[in-house]
Amino acid sequence: MDQTSDEFVTLLTASQSTLYARILALLPDRVAAQDILQETNLTLWHKAEQFESGTNFLAWATRIARYHVLNYRRKMHRDRLIFDEQLFDDLCSKQADRGDDAVPYAEHLRECLQKLPQEHRDLLNRRYASGGSVTEIAASRGQTVGAVSQMLYRIRESLMNCVSQEMQEGQT
Repeated sequence: MDQTSDEFVTLLTASQSTLYARILALLPDRVAAQDILQETNLTLWHKAEQFESGTNFLAWATRIARYHVLNYRRKMHRDRLIFDEQLFDDLCSKQADRGDDAVPYAEHLRECLQKLPQEHRDLLNRRYASGGSVTEIAASRGQTVGAVSQMLYRIRESLMNCVSQEMQEGQT
């Protein structure tokens, strides 16, 4: 193994816990997160020659992991609770800003979901479960699409505020 390969293996090995945490923050299923980490590792290994020594390995690896998470979400869309693309992008941005705080973030998100009123959890489940659409929810609730969209927005915003508050309390 040459020096470049040694450096790559060192960077790959050192990044495992952080990569796993970042994947887990986007996909709270631990088994799926482990599988995606392995898929990411394979992709990183196959693309090792594309990595430029001296650049940010973790940023590059995280970007590849994110694509694997997106692909997983697309495959599982039919039978899993899936957040919409905007919320997913927001979580990715928050994750990038937080660095290594991804595991506590995922735990706080789970806690905050449990704090929501049952009606809000049910609404999220209906919206992000297989085939859930705002139009269908609005029709079944006798509300306008705009009203349901606004309610979902407020619930997502409430979740993000709750997680931020939990994270701040955890740091003090």
